Amino acid sequence: MAKLFPTVPGPIGVFDSGYGGLTILSKIREVLPGYDYVYLGDNARTPYGSRSFEIVYEFTLQAVTKLFEMGCHLVILACNTASAKALRSIQTNDLPHLDPARRVLGVIRPTVECIGDITLSRHIGVLATAGTIRSESYPLEVHKLFPDIRVTGQACPMWVPLVENNEAQGEGADYFVRHYIDDLLGADPRIDTVILGCTHYPLLLPKIRKYMPPGIRIVAQGELVAGSLKDYLCRHPEMDMRCTRGGQCRYYTTEAEEKFCESASTFLNERIEVEQIEL
Repeated sequence: MAKLFPTVPGPIGVFDSGYGGLTILSKIREVLPGYDYVYLGDNARTPYGSRSFEIVYEFTLQAVTKLFEMGCHLVILACNTASAKALRSIQTNDLPHLDPARRVLGVIRPTVECIGDITLSRHIGVLATAGTIRSESYPLEVHKLFPDIRVTGQACPMWVPLVENNEAQGEGADYFVRHYIDDLLGADPRIDTVILGCTHYPLLLPKIRKYMPPGIRIVAQGELVAGSLKDYLCRHPEMDMRCTRGGQCRYYTTEAEEKFCESASTFLNERIEVEQIEL
């Protein structure tokens, strides 16, 4: 039986386990500035990357349900780990009884859809968290659309801590950026396209470009996800009508409000107000 969520139009929900989803939100708001948004960060329980499928699914479902309760009809999982480990189960098993008219979308599929037009060698790399790499979500999604493309993944466990500790531009980051890139290209020297499969990684782009060999295309997710969402709303006017337009954005966190505001400043070029909630 469907739960009783608000039926009036509401904001678009954007969820991440931490702060990286703010890079996705920022690009979405650039492309679709007129809509209202709610950002929910489960910062108290981050990172998700090292957690089991079952726990990531449980936490993500709690967040999605909370956003539905806040009036969101459409929720974007702006988190590769949640997209990899929880999205399919929520879409298949939970939405039918939570509310069949609501939608939850991820960030992996929009990223993958563009790859076929980018790679010439048909060899691509994915830099992501250990959880996303272990899930094999990127190879699975790529091979659904492009069976001929070879996908090589490389876990980068130190990159998220570097970003969240404000060390992305420090000298200490150079070793770990170079190390993981070298490992990836050592596994497949024919790679000509690399996907940044974590929403934190755009903050490391200056150093990633520094150590990535010339001629290799680096694909970040923000613009792709934003473009895909715009296209989705155009193709689904019934959902577009359920999204309010006031150009407003509210922020919620499961962590202390002061901590969120301090860390969010690394990802956003604006001062924000945030409210602490429980899931």
